Amino acid sequence: MDRVTALPPGGEKGYRECLAIVDSNRNPKFTSALWTNLHKLLGTKLSSLTAYYPQADGVAGGRIQTLEDMIRRLCAYGLEIKVSDGFSHDWCTIIPALELAYKTLIHASQGKTAAMLEKGWNTKLPVDTLKKKLVDIHLTASRFKLRLDKVRNNENKSITDAFEYAKQKWYKSNKTHNSKEGT
Repeated sequence: MDRVTALPPGGEKGYRECLAIVDSNRNPKFTSALWTNLHKLLGTKLSSLTAYYPQADGVAGGRIQTLEDMIRRLCAYGLEIKVSDGFSHDWCTIIPALELAYKTLIHASQGKTAAMLEKGWNTKLPVDTLKKKLVDIHLTASRFKLRLDKVRNNENKSITDAFEYAKQKWYKSNKTHNSKEGT
């Protein structure tokens, strides 16, 4: 594929479907131009997320597995999450909140947050700056704080469930068998 051409509208509700095969041995400039033009034609935004993990010994694999389990549990609530105020969120828009909850949760194994272990400082959250009992607080601000608390509690529950699932899975796969010879 040397160039991306305009795609005809098709499918349900006029959505466009595209299968892209990219040869990874191409010039990086070509690959960059390909993705830029493809997203421009589709009217989407290319967003790359990278994480900084100083480990190179496979420890990051455990974190990736935990994050994957957390996302699975988040998706188990449904593709659309509705809050009491009538707002609805697509599950993929809540992933940054899930990541933030993961980085600010104190892990039982280390006793510190992932942000503290990774960067040496804890992330300040907007909810941390809001006082619990304010005399004159706007109704919208208090609802926003309650919504943030609810999302954070939900994400922390997903993280805890993912940790427990990973722990049980590890115990099952690494169970030692105590059998005596001749019995």
